[in-house]
Amino acid sequence: MFEEFKTFAMRGNVVDMAVGVIIGAAFGKIVDSLVKDLIMPPIGLLLGRVDFTNLFLVLKEGVPAAPYLTVEAAQKAGAVTFNYGIFINTCIGFVIVAFAVFMLIRGINRLQAAKPAAPAPTPEEIVLLREIRDSVKK
Repeated sequence: MFEEFKTFAMRGNVVDMAVGVIIGAAFGKIVDSLVKDLIMPPIGLLLGRVDFTNLFLVLKEGVPAAPYLTVEAAQKAGAVTFNYGIFINTCIGFVIVAFAVFMLIRGINRLQAAKPAAPAPTPEEIVLLREIRDSVKK
């Protein structure tokens, strides 16, 4: 059973998938930082200094009662919150990742399509038959 598992685990597809998951997790962190630290601050500034991570509705107040300035403060007080700002950030992150994957696949497809297959060499029998045909015509 161990040998069978070892064979399965060392297949090219499994190793490729593991590398993809690891790189995907790291890429997700980069995109998360891109959204939180570079994209959302200017958008929030344009919309009147709105911090999307702290856009939430209090569904049930905690102790002490509202107002809560941040999601963390509300959650520490035991309030139940509807965190739509974090959801907006996550959606923007998803769109960025989806676009990056689209561009990657598009580039790979163009590289594959850009290489026209070289025509196969003509078999010697065909060349010989053509020579015979041409000599008979003369």
